[in-house]
Amino acid sequence: MVGITGRGSGLSEAVARERAGGAGALGEFLDSLDAAGRREAALALHRRVCGRSDEETARAALAALAGQESGWSVAEADLLLARLLGRDAEVAPHELRESFLALVPIALAAAEEAGASDRPRLRVLRDLAEHLRVHRQDEFSLIRDRMDALLRREAPVDGGLPPRHLLDGKDDYGPAMRAAHAELLARPGVTELLAHCALMDRPRATRAWRKESAARLARAGAGAEVVRRLLEGIAAQPPHRVDDPDPYGTGTPTLADRADTSLVRGLLWAALDVDADWVVPLVGAVALHAGTGIGGSGGFCRSQPLATTAVAVLGACEGARAEEAARWLGRLPKKVKSRTVNKGIAKALEAVAARSGLTPSMLRERGVATLGLDGRGVREVPLGTYTAELSVREPGTAALSFRGPEGKSRKTAPKEVRETRAEELREVRAGLKELKDLVAAERSRLEEHLAAGTVWPAEDWQRYYADHPVTGALARALLWEVAEGAADGGWTAGVPERTGGGWALAGYDGTACPVGPGARLRLWHPLRADGEEVSEWRAALTEREELQPFEQVFREVDPLTPAELASGSSSHRFAGTSCGTGGHGH
Repeated sequence: MVGITGRGSGLSEAVARERAGGAGALGEFLDSLDAAGRREAALALHRRVCGRSDEETARAALAALAGQESGWSVAEADLLLARLLGRDAEVAPHELRESFLALVPIALAAAEEAGASDRPRLRVLRDLAEHLRVHRQDEFSLIRDRMDALLRREAPVDGGLPPRHLLDGKDDYGPAMRAAHAELLARPGVTELLAHCALMDRPRATRAWRKESAARLARAGAGAEVVRRLLEGIAAQPPHRVDDPDPYGTGTPTLADRADTSLVRGLLWAALDVDADWVVPLVGAVALHAGTGIGGSGGFCRSQPLATTAVAVLGACEGARAEEAARWLGRLPKKVKSRTVNKGIAKALEAVAARSGLTPSMLRERGVATLGLDGRGVREVPLGTYTAELSVREPGTAALSFRGPEGKSRKTAPKEVRETRAEELREVRAGLKELKDLVAAERSRLEEHLAAGTVWPAEDWQRYYADHPVTGALARALLWEVAEGAADGGWTAGVPERTGGGWALAGYDGTACPVGPGARLRLWHPLRADGEEVSEWRAALTEREELQPFEQVFREVDPLTPAELASGSSSHRFAGTSCGTGGHGH
């Protein structure tokens, strides 16, 4: 058996004889070749099909060669895939669709034999096979399944370096991480951990994947640090255009190419097995950065795959991490506009809540940030001889003031601060915006609880509402009801006031009802009160000139009449009006 090195005249002559009616001439020639000759012939025939030259003659020959072992190398397998996709492709996208079953099997056979493949291109071809499967179910399903098997196969580690398709030059993220963490990436066990992380091409990890990930993380001495540094890198990565081989891609700027996106997805799940305080905040930061649009706002995601994965990881948090994860999941919808990501956020929050036996809202309250405010609801930031004071006051007003060395307070930043502490001043003002956003979110959440009639045990109410540096400013300006014991009834209304050892609810008549350890509390609602009580509370708040974070005491309601109560669920109050249906205030 011989090769076809040199001018390759033998192949050209065999093709010419076949086209001239010499059936079997090409097959006979191919049978005479050794492995090297078969590879060279396959590469030449593949190019003919790409260029639509002698396509029909070459198709059958390629199919025959794809079924034979030929000793393909990684470089040759990559060459065949590169002809199909990417900027150096030798076939147009529509031609690839038409000739998929002629061009792809030989490239797939080469990748299987070589033991490695160009994963980004393979993933694109796999998605295309799935799309084309509706036309020829059996053939495209078989080739799709072979690609799935290849993508599940871990890339070989060579020389202690990360697999070649990871942190490469097809995006800005990879080279930046290799340059910044070269020594860390070369530590023992790190490449094996990254190779496993690179297999994560979906939002959720399987139990088997996580078990293997935890084992590799434990074996890699610097594994936790690698996970942290690479996730910090993606959380700070500006969006940019990547070298994406997908001909049907939009070309929209993103954070990483397909290979590195899979890597980061794996790193996010691996982070769950790291016992460190930075895990949840960093996963949350990735979710926020990837889930918001170009420039940090809008309906477009910097990277939807990374955002949905980070959200799923937050939803998998358990134990002490659940409350912090819930805080992030509660914060994200205020920033993320993508419907897909927000659906994932809702599911993740429900999952965390279900494991803790609480409602999503009650779980979120356990993770409400204090933003550095102390028990007075104040955070002080030294700015030279001045002190900036971030504060939140009843009934929920966030403010920024500046106290001078003489103790006098002013609302605007002094000239000295503006000129000598500009960067710190920007951070303080950003803190004020964050505080205002948090106050607005807590105001909305409390109003939801008012409508829902949520009941809290005294310990939770005191910790997460009355004593909280942020939420407390709103809670203490609202009217609450307290009842002792587990039985319903016996509710007493009042405004929270601090007593020597805890809290009490002060009534409109000056009486006070202590909040005991076994008490239950809920927000007072005018629908549950009689007309006289509502009038007394309205008069009391008017006389004291006290404001509330939202309408509670002065909330407009339509109490049911005795006739409506007797009739059950039906009401004719609005019959004959243009409204068509009636409703009651919440």
